[in-house]
Amino acid sequence: MNIEEILDEIDELLDNATSVPFVQHKKIIDGERMRELINDVRLNIPQELKEAKKIESESQRILSAAKASAEDIIRRAEDRAAQIVSKEAIVVEARKKAIDILTKAQNASKNIQQNAALSIAKMLNETETYYTKNLQNIKTVKSKISATLKASTNFSNMTNNDNK
Repeated sequence: MNIEEILDEIDELLDNATSVPFVQHKKIIDGERMRELINDVRLNIPQELKEAKKIESESQRILSAAKASAEDIIRRAEDRAAQIVSKEAIVVEARKKAIDILTKAQNASKNIQQNAALSIAKMLNETETYYTKNLQNIKTVKSKISATLKASTNFSNMTNNDNK
């Protein structure tokens, strides 16, 4: 018989007991039977306590294992979060550097284009000046040749007219 059953019998013994006249809350019970039930409780307590202690010990072990597991999960999650944050920081830094490099390259490209355009404009101006100067020289020479031809033609005409 276990403690629950013994306690149920004690309850039943009290329920079936006769009340003391004029005092409802006092009962007359079989003392011998009550003593037997109390002794049964005493005999059964150690086994019930052993089971309770086993249950308590097992629940403590389960709680400890669950706590250790939870701490391990939290630690791994924190490590993973730190890795992700670290990777994100690296990616952000890489993007900043890429943007900086791209900006510098674009600025350098603009400077090269401007310098090239200025150099080409300068060369074209110099070429134009050179050809303008040469064209003037050509015109001067041509003018002199024309004048010489004219003078020579006039001279020829004059000589031809004199011969006639």
